Amino acid sequence: MKLTAVELRRIRMPLVAPFRTSFGTQTTREVLLVRVVTDEAQGWGECVAMAEPLYSSEYVWAAADVLGRFLVPALAALPRLDAAAVAPALAPLKGHRMAKAALELAVLDAELREQGRPLARELGAVRDSVPCGVSVGIMDSIGELLDTVGGFLEAGYLRIKLKIQPGWDIEPVRAVRERFGDDVLLQVDANTAYTPADARTLAGLDPFGLLLIEQPLEEDDVLGHAELAKVVTTPICLDESIVSARAAADAIRLGACRVVNVKPGRVGGYLEARRIHDVCAAHGVPVWCGGMLETGLGRAANVALAALPGFVLPGDTSASDRYYRTDITAPFVLADGHLPVPTGPGLGVEPLAGELEAVTVSSEWVSL
Repeated sequence: MKLTAVELRRIRMPLVAPFRTSFGTQTTREVLLVRVVTDEAQGWGECVAMAEPLYSSEYVWAAADVLGRFLVPALAALPRLDAAAVAPALAPLKGHRMAKAALELAVLDAELREQGRPLARELGAVRDSVPCGVSVGIMDSIGELLDTVGGFLEAGYLRIKLKIQPGWDIEPVRAVRERFGDDVLLQVDANTAYTPADARTLAGLDPFGLLLIEQPLEEDDVLGHAELAKVVTTPICLDESIVSARAAADAIRLGACRVVNVKPGRVGGYLEARRIHDVCAAHGVPVWCGGMLETGLGRAANVALAALPGFVLPGDTSASDRYYRTDITAPFVLADGHLPVPTGPGLGVEPLAGELEAVTVSSEWVSL
């Protein structure tokens, strides 16, 4: 393919309810969409960077800037373009993995649409549906938390993830276990909110039979996680610390994690996410697909990834109505705790023109 045009479209999606984590509360989702047009097809990618640099150093405005100034021109200089060429072409430009991932996904979508091949098949999927978990934010009260968890279980979600932070950890977990029993698949996510000095508090979660404790310490403290893993019996799962297949291999070798959360945007794209899956599978480490409140475009890609054989734990691939009353694609609907894997070419979904226009804040075509 030859790159002929790239659109950077910013949209604003209101959430059905505020989503609170240890690093802040979201009421809307600012999203940067990337549309790649080639001489053969067009494709879409979604950048998962947040409006502010809270989850990572990336944020929407910076992603749009680096795409327009550097990343898109680097691809435009290639005589022939395919998805496998994206990462090598962008490698001299440091960082900005979320922006790179969005661009790679758009190219991959265009390439697969032209070839009539689904993304799931390209990645190596072995399932036609994936089990779904749901992420539950920090609440104002235990009662509100129990009502929310109960609603998600009634809706059919197969796994509950509770966001935690110092002061909101042991008691919420205890309350959920007491109300809903030991059979509920339950895990917690700290989003780097703790320090090694909190090891005793985190060990206090061991009696509750959790699937895992996700990213308790700072992302650069891999050795700290390895030490913590010697103190707690609940498996440590790394999220923010895993930025590449090499990082995953190092963390596993150091004993810093027994589970890995794979977020394609965080690691630079779906092709690197597949490599992380392969590394973890080779070491017998289970993986699951994390979420960043994606629209239907990013959700379609995540569901395709989650259908790979090593994704043995339910991910954060929730239904569209978990976050949005109206999505920009046909909605993903939960059925018996699962979402179907798209079977159409590329992502298998496309933006709905009216819905997309209704939430668009700005659109810019990059000069090539």
